[in-house]
Amino acid sequence: MTAGAGMDPAVVLLILAAAAMHAIWNAFLKVGGDRLMTIAGVIAVGALFAPALIAQGGPLAPEAWPFLALSAAIHTVYFLLLLGAYRFGDLSVAYQIARGSAPILVALGAMLFAGETPSPTELAGVVVVSAGIVSLALGHRLADGWRALAYPLATGVAIAAYTVSDGLGVRLAGSTPAFIGWLFVWSALPIAAIALIRRGREAPAFLRTRWRPTLFGGVLAFSAYGLVIWALTLGAMAQVSALRETSVVIGALIGTRLLGEASARRRVWSAAAVAAGVVILNLPV
Repeated sequence: MTAGAGMDPAVVLLILAAAAMHAIWNAFLKVGGDRLMTIAGVIAVGALFAPALIAQGGPLAPEAWPFLALSAAIHTVYFLLLLGAYRFGDLSVAYQIARGSAPILVALGAMLFAGETPSPTELAGVVVVSAGIVSLALGHRLADGWRALAYPLATGVAIAAYTVSDGLGVRLAGSTPAFIGWLFVWSALPIAAIALIRRGREAPAFLRTRWRPTLFGGVLAFSAYGLVIWALTLGAMAQVSALRETSVVIGALIGTRLLGEASARRRVWSAAAVAAGVVILNLPV
């Protein structure tokens, strides 16, 4: 797809479905008790589904393997930063800052490394979506000081980095299912090793008592990111990223309505800005 062309409505709906699934499993991570074991278990579930995709997709093109390794490394950093973000901030603040800072960074990365030049309309849409998302968090007191801001912002940088790496890699892979499968395997191994080393004998007990919610979260995470990787083969990275980040509206609703976090009228306007940005992003030019 070239910049300037609107995405197929079916693709848009699938990305929005992925956004909803991502917000739900992040809420699960926020309230999951032992967050390190939770995120390791969730990602490991995705790795269990991966062999079927690898078998279906066949071998990857050699050019894709460096991007796969880079994406797996960035994902490990992302997981650790996300744990820090949820340690020091509410879901309705940390999630919005992390996801909201990513689309403009993705657009910049796509321009620098993939040669994608967004049209003025697309660029305006990315800016409006990002502004609306970030504004969801601006009205809230950062109770834990700089860490409540630094961790989510660093998480946003990691999100942008792995999105660009994934987008470049899957386009070279020759097989989207195989790339998704290998990515889940390679992403799961480092975080699982870290969890097992840090938790030791506590790990089996956690899995015995929490396997059902972990399985549910893993299915959501696997489905959400698999859909996004597939969408990266059909749409410009900046468009896919911006649509994907509408998950913060759902995250804000979960945080304020279900988890009892602070709410503000600002969020209504922020959600409206996000919706307007999505419309602008997909206007034909």
